[in-house]
Amino acid sequence: MPPEIRKKLVVVGDGACGKTCMLMVHSKNEFPKKYVPTVFENYTTVVNYSNQQIELSLWDTAGQEDYDRLRPLSYPESDIVLMCFAVDTHSSLDNLTEKWHPELAHFLPDTPKIVVGLKTDLRDETITAEGKERFVPTERGQAVAAALHCKYFECSAKTGKGLPEVFHAAVKAAMQSRFSKMRKRACSVL
Repeated sequence: MPPEIRKKLVVVGDGACGKTCMLMVHSKNEFPKKYVPTVFENYTTVVNYSNQQIELSLWDTAGQEDYDRLRPLSYPESDIVLMCFAVDTHSSLDNLTEKWHPELAHFLPDTPKIVVGLKTDLRDETITAEGKERFVPTERGQAVAAALHCKYFECSAKTGKGLPEVFHAAVKAAMQSRFSKMRKRACSVL
């Protein structure tokens, strides 16, 4: 029996920050061997949440500036957005507040958003203190997420560490958003 509930998850963030790898590992359990810039890609997976099967439509958007005018076409009917950055690229975190959050506040003001730090395996593999300094610390990611009123998660598509938690939180937020939208549509008799 096909899932009765369908949810749309959109992923945004700078180009090459790891969005596509995260989605491919989650939906197909395969890590891409080489980088190919995404224009727009969709994946579908079925997840279990509270004893219900949910079809999760994963929308991978292009982070490159060339697609700034096309990207909003991916936004309608979104139930949850993952705002992603790479922990090995400080500017990708800065762009969450300078570019991605303002864009989403305009197009999806009422849609829940989660900040996700990607490529944590690179930070975890670094042994020296000097080497670790070039990475975004977890605390900085948490601070940015808090300032944006978002939850914060980190994961590695390469190792799978943290990936289930990201998608569980995303489905949970999408489902809670669904129920609050249903309450807003309900009539009140006075």
